[in-house]
Order: sequence, then structure tokens, then C-alpha cells
Amino acid sequence: MPFVDTATGAHLHYVETNPTVHTTPIIALHGMLGTARKHLGHIIDWLTGEGYRVIGPTLRGYGESLPKPRDFPLRFYDRDADDVLAFMDALNIEKAHIIGYSDGGEIALICAGKQPQRFASAASWGAVGYFGPEMRPVAQRMIPGSAWLSDEDVALHQLPDKDAFAQGWVRATTHMIDSGGDVSVSLAEHITCPVLMMLGKEDHLNPASFAEKFLEGVQDGRLVMFDCAHPVHDEQTEAFKEVLGAHIARADAL
Repeated sequence: MPFVDTATGAHLHYVETNPTVHTTPIIALHGMLGTARKHLGHIIDWLTGEGYRVIGPTLRGYGESLPKPRDFPLRFYDRDADDVLAFMDALNIEKAHIIGYSDGGEIALICAGKQPQRFASAASWGAVGYFGPEMRPVAQRMIPGSAWLSDEDVALHQLPDKDAFAQGWVRATTHMIDSGGDVSVSLAEHITCPVLMMLGKEDHLNPASFAEKFLEGVQDGRLVMFDCAHPVHDEQTEAFKEVLGAHIARADAL
């Protein structure tokens, strides 16, 4: 599987399917501690079977992507979004659908707001675009990292210190919360493509009220709720496919 060096200083590993298909490609973004294949493998396979060209980069610091170790500057989502846009530049992708799970969903929304002309549609799940104060105690439970990070995580992502990884994510996340919660809310009004946000009713980190705040600024957006927790695509797979597939097809028809 190939790599791309971006103008933003990342060396990104990626998967690509149906490379010769000439329809609008789909950029698929994984979440924290994932890779394109680990988090989104069955979704990539499904979209491939539907005839789409799908491209799934692994974000910097995760899996085989560099630099390492994965770190979290205070606005790390913006850095990742800049990496994704530069990744598209490197592959000469002028326009794409963008989908993202969890942290990848936050990044997808930022990309659509930063360079709206480049996206035919945007879809996120387990992401909300706004971090309200209610999120602070939930995020802080991620410390210590040694209580939940597995040895498999350490090996896959070459993490030198479980606690440092968790502390970095919590520090950046609580900074965004304490700074007013704007992950991508200020960019929402710039988005011109259809936006689909999907959340599990039992996703306690990402309540519907946060997503609704983001969608207030979007021209063409909607929220769909599912009877599950955070990984909607894993826990409500068939319903997820139906909703996401219709969203992409509608955008293609516009």
C-alpha cells in the first residue's frame, strides 16, 4: 500500500480502491487510535462494492504514518485537516466526498469548512463540531492512559508512553472546551455541500445538542440518530449504510 509526502510535513500511508473509476472519489477518515483499514475497513469495502473510488489515509502518527509519536497540539484537528487537504493536493484530487468517524469526523467537518469548493458532500459520525462544557469531565476520564490503552495500541502506533498520549489528547480537548468549544462551528457557514451528521443515542461524549449547534450554521445539513453508542457504523451497520449511501447519492445528483 502506498504513501504520500504532504506539503504539511506528514508522511501518510493510505489505502485506495477502484483507482480507475472516474466518479467523485470518497475520502474516508478514521478516529483516534485507528487506521483507515482498522476502523473503516468494512465501510471501505462496501463503498468499493458500490462502485466508488475510496481513499483512506491513515492520519499522522498512527499506524505506518509519520511523524511519530502521535501528538496533540492544542488545535490538532486543524493540523490534521491541513494534512488531509495537502494529501488531496498530492494526489491531484480536486473534489471529493469526505466522510469521517470520531476524530476523523471532526477533521472532515473542518476540511469542508476550510476549502468548501473541494467537497461534494461531508458526513461524520461520533463527531459534533462543538465541545460544550459538559464534555470536560467525560474527556478527563481518559487519564490515565495506562488504564485503557492496550498493548496492541502501543505496538500498532509505536506509542512510547500510554499516559503521555492520553494526557496530550485531554490537554488539547479541554483547551478547546475552555476556549468556547469551537472545533468547527465558526467554519460551518462556509460549507456549501450537503452535510450529514450521525450520532448514537448512547454516545455520551457527543450529545445531539452539540451537533445541532454546529448545524445551525450549515446551509444544507441534517442529523440522524441511531439506537447505539459511539461506533454507529459497527453497531448499526445496515441502517448506517442506508443513510450514508442515500446522502452520497443525493449529493452526486445535485
